[in-house]
Amino acid sequence: MKKNLITLAIQSVILGGATLMAPQVLAEEEQSVNRVVQENKVAENTDALTQDEEVEKITVTGSRLRRDSFSVATPLVTVNKETILDTGLGSLSEVLVDEVPGISESSSNMNTQSSVSATGLSTVNLRNLGTDRTLTLIDGRRVVSNSYSGNYVSLTTIPTGMVEKVEVITGGASAAYGSDAIAGVVNIITQQNKEGFEFQARGGETPEGGGREFTLDADFGTEFGDGRGYMFISSTWDRQFGIDVSDRDRAAIEASYDYNTSELCNEMNTVDGDQCMRDITQADWRERSDGTKGGVFEEGNDFSDGGFFYTADGLQTGWKEERDGINSRQWDKLKTPNDRLATALKVNYDLTDDIVASFQVQYSNNTSVNVKSPEDEYESAYVPIIDPETGELDRVRPGRISTDNPFAPAIIADNAGSSISWDRRFYEVGNVTTDNERETVRTWAGLQGTMFDGDWDWDVSVGYGKFEQNQKRLNELNTVRTSQALDSEYADDGVTIQCADADARAEGCVPLNIFGEGSITEEMADWIRATPTIDTEIEQINVLGFIAGDLFEMPAGPVAAVFGAEYRRDEQTVSTDEGHQYGGITFNLVPSFTGDVDVYEAFAELAFPLLKNKTFAKRLDAETSVRVADYSHEGIDLMSSYKVGLTWQPIDGYMVRGNFARAQRAPNITELLSPPRGDYDTYTDICDGTSATSTEDGHANCRLEPGIAAELAADPDFVFEDDNNGYGPGAGNENLKEETADTYTFGVTMSPSFIDNFNIAIDYYNITVEDAISEIGNEELLSECYNSSIAFGDSNPFCADITRDDEGQIIEMLQRQINVGELKTSGYDVAIQYSLDLNDYGRLKFKGDMTHVIEHTESFEGNDGLVELDNNGQLDTGIFEDKASASVAWYKDGWRVRWSTKYKGPVVDAHDRVDDYKELFAENDANCAAANEDCIANPETPKYLYYGSYIKHNVSVSYAFDYNNTEIRLFGGANNVFDNKGPFIPRTGDNYERGIGNYDSKYDGGVGRFVYLGTEVKF
Repeated sequence: MKKNLITLAIQSVILGGATLMAPQVLAEEEQSVNRVVQENKVAENTDALTQDEEVEKITVTGSRLRRDSFSVATPLVTVNKETILDTGLGSLSEVLVDEVPGISESSSNMNTQSSVSATGLSTVNLRNLGTDRTLTLIDGRRVVSNSYSGNYVSLTTIPTGMVEKVEVITGGASAAYGSDAIAGVVNIITQQNKEGFEFQARGGETPEGGGREFTLDADFGTEFGDGRGYMFISSTWDRQFGIDVSDRDRAAIEASYDYNTSELCNEMNTVDGDQCMRDITQADWRERSDGTKGGVFEEGNDFSDGGFFYTADGLQTGWKEERDGINSRQWDKLKTPNDRLATALKVNYDLTDDIVASFQVQYSNNTSVNVKSPEDEYESAYVPIIDPETGELDRVRPGRISTDNPFAPAIIADNAGSSISWDRRFYEVGNVTTDNERETVRTWAGLQGTMFDGDWDWDVSVGYGKFEQNQKRLNELNTVRTSQALDSEYADDGVTIQCADADARAEGCVPLNIFGEGSITEEMADWIRATPTIDTEIEQINVLGFIAGDLFEMPAGPVAAVFGAEYRRDEQTVSTDEGHQYGGITFNLVPSFTGDVDVYEAFAELAFPLLKNKTFAKRLDAETSVRVADYSHEGIDLMSSYKVGLTWQPIDGYMVRGNFARAQRAPNITELLSPPRGDYDTYTDICDGTSATSTEDGHANCRLEPGIAAELAADPDFVFEDDNNGYGPGAGNENLKEETADTYTFGVTMSPSFIDNFNIAIDYYNITVEDAISEIGNEELLSECYNSSIAFGDSNPFCADITRDDEGQIIEMLQRQINVGELKTSGYDVAIQYSLDLNDYGRLKFKGDMTHVIEHTESFEGNDGLVELDNNGQLDTGIFEDKASASVAWYKDGWRVRWSTKYKGPVVDAHDRVDDYKELFAENDANCAAANEDCIANPETPKYLYYGSYIKHNVSVSYAFDYNNTEIRLFGGANNVFDNKGPFIPRTGDNYERGIGNYDSKYDGGVGRFVYLGTEVKF
């Protein structure tokens, strides 16, 4: 059977695009297509083919052009099957993040614990330019997205056994693949010719507790029809049990950090408020919540010595939150549990000697259940609500409790004001739980053949994908009903307690008693409980056709060409229940919406061999490609992407290459059409600390806020304390236009003849995205509203997106999608590979990759001109200046031992904090120089601001042997051998990056040492 026809168009501009690759791993070696390289063997340099030997032309990742296998060095990052197996990980995205420095974490079950819809997703992010700018392909084909938030392809939807290798290139690849390939392409290449049955079982966990994983893989490949057909089927079942905060001692530490700008000392919250850390021990640290099981009432009340509260022993007085409250972080998850089932079938069949039919179908089911804290509510917990008839946006809150409420104890009612304030965690309603189920079907069929006497290949295929997500959010509260139920009274009989609102009574309102532990009955809980749902359906149809062959001969060889066309239709429907659509519940407002887009595209690629076998020109090749795309959305112009590249091989073993690529990305359906949909962010209000005399940036305008102004009028000594709810709904924008990226690369590769089996590649990249589609960050939005030359108020457009309540607290920060300005990154990559034959002692293979980021900035037009944000070397943005990975593997008979290391360089928490710290110290130096009494003799450097480098080591061991014609491989290993869980990062406080359980997912998320064992059987 012909398995090497041009079957799979895997790719995106090699002589150009491949050079864009970040941490490049040189193509392991140039290999004869007639040579079969067995899996799990180290590839060796092949002897040069003689002129009489036929060289078959193939496609390589990066282009649909046909070329012989010796015309390209393929400097791609390749993660092969052996490496994937040796990591011992069940998540392909985790493997890529560990192995490829140019890839950063995106959505995973270690950083989506609080997400509305991303729990259970497993995606990657190239060059930290965003998942939407990273195009994920399967066998070179576009596939349906796994999220309505964007073009997110979850890598967990592909059976592990189906993956032969993953190839990655970065930089503008839109000329080859169209929109979304601005940062590059992650191409998952499936098994091509594997035969026989294979079964694998793997299990592992962390010795410290939690993190258990178990995976079963089975696949089978065979020829049929006298060798004309080939079939491969693969299935994976994987369960990840997750990690609770109770599994880690560090997660039990209560930490709320603050830097005292007057005393210049680091503080932690304690029972008695913030205190300098030098004066206390860790045992004194506190971060408690007043959302207790029985409720807190009239907090701050003088009669009750701080407030009334309930314990298991009944009503108490003398409430003190950091002493009597609870640690609300006890329900956090360091790693969310996840189950997945994925199966796939592919069939190829030679209809004739020149025509091959291919078919593939993939199915996956992914479920993720995240159990959180019971809902914590208080009297002024506003939630948005929309009038279903007028569409008018309003707010509703549970409200204070009347002193005439039949359930209110007399001692509380008699000593409250006109009404009773309260705070309570609704244990009886149940734990808030996010239950996500994702189901994905992808299928495509095609024909490939030859024409013009075999000189040209043709390929026609049609693909269809459908993704469905059903999300349930269990045990939220219906705020409208809670308000109705709290407003209760005695009926006319003087005995029966009823809801005061007659209309509510008609609907079945049950009066609510929140005074005391267990006071809420099952009937009460049923009345106020809300279970909102989000159902997402995304469909994609893709039709692709192209021809590839040689146009004409030049002195140095034939001019290879590809001409093709593509049609794609994406449809998306987000359906939500009444609570999501109209609000009035304690979860996000997510209106229903639908959208679709049609795209017609045409593309061409040409490769010109300019020189061959000349002095200082062993090879000189040029390549160009172009793609035009017509989108159905009116605001998107005719998009054109193109690339030009040059590759020069002066002598054997040395290559120089340079490229320019223009890539474009059209806004996706959600970015264009989504109405405001709820989300929550973490940020610090610029008005925090505002007083009558405070002089910090923006505070003069903060004093003009009605809520803050009213507090200051009532109490001249009032100091505003930030207690924002973090609500920041995202919204689409029909006026968006496409973003455009220009990528420049220049690199060299060397394989010197005086060092056998040694390769090194060094490549520089520079990517600039104009009209980048994004949103302005919360801190920047606040700064533009309160701290710019444009007057605060209605005349300042940035202020329109900030909503505060009567007390001055932010209750909404609207995050609109706009073409913000420019996104830019540059840096260089170094890749080294070396293999050494130890004769009787086996073989060694070394591989190293590193990425250095020179620049990573974004800018937008603010009130006072261009605002540029430096994201490089900042933990808050997750961009490390230096990242590297290295491994050494030893092979001997059936043994394989691999040691790998991952490195991340030092970073700061946030550059803004560094600037503030330097400004504070400069003022203090001036005070000291002037002998001012405000001088602090020994100011403390802020903690959790500077983080050192991070190194993680992994080891794997496997042994393969034959038993009764069956190949058996036993394997095991340990990831993070030395249990490096990264720096302590407080869960709350002045630090910008805040770690769940005082860990951070960018530093392994608290997983720590993970050990695993497994077996693989082949026959």
